[in-house]
Amino acid sequence: MSLTLALSKGRILQDTLPLLATAGIKLLEDPERSRKLIFPTTRDDVRIVIIRATDVPTYVENGAADLGVAGKDVLMEHGADGVYEPLDLCIARCRLMVAGPVDERALQGRLRIATKFVNIARAWYASKGQQVDLIKLYGSMELAPLMGLADRIVDVVDTGKTLTENGLEPKELIATISSRLIINKASMRRQHASIQPLIDQLEAAVAMSGE
Repeated sequence: MSLTLALSKGRILQDTLPLLATAGIKLLEDPERSRKLIFPTTRDDVRIVIIRATDVPTYVENGAADLGVAGKDVLMEHGADGVYEPLDLCIARCRLMVAGPVDERALQGRLRIATKFVNIARAWYASKGQQVDLIKLYGSMELAPLMGLADRIVDVVDTGKTLTENGLEPKELIATISSRLIINKASMRRQHASIQPLIDQLEAAVAMSGE
């Protein structure tokens, strides 16, 4: 039986490909130059499907893909109870943070939080005993405090340059993020003989890259 691996374009794809190469898995076509969504690899028993990052856990959990690579932020937001998460690939690292204006006025009353991570934000503030109003946005989070839409934002931060350029600063660290290998539970049972060696090879590759 063949294995289907779900990846997303961008940083995760570029950082995952060298790790997969150690297991003899290389794309036969450049996904950046193709409109195709399903790609063959140098291993006849493995194909790669390219989808939105936020859809990777859904495809894996429901068995449309056997394996996937997803950021911990996506897994925290989606809920990863339906998949195995055997390996931290230590790639695409960033921080999930609360950020707000550098010279913000004293905040009073119920905070307005702009984010695309509404479940994470809700759980974070609930753990602090705070009730907040959540405003779901899909991009340009930094604009929300500048335009008076929100008091603070919850978003992933890489270098922090975008925050600085928009007069914002990190306020609280929610989680340190990296990308994880996730596996469909039924696939793990059914195709253990194929999946476990791949996990072992990727784990060895991660260890070598960290040396």
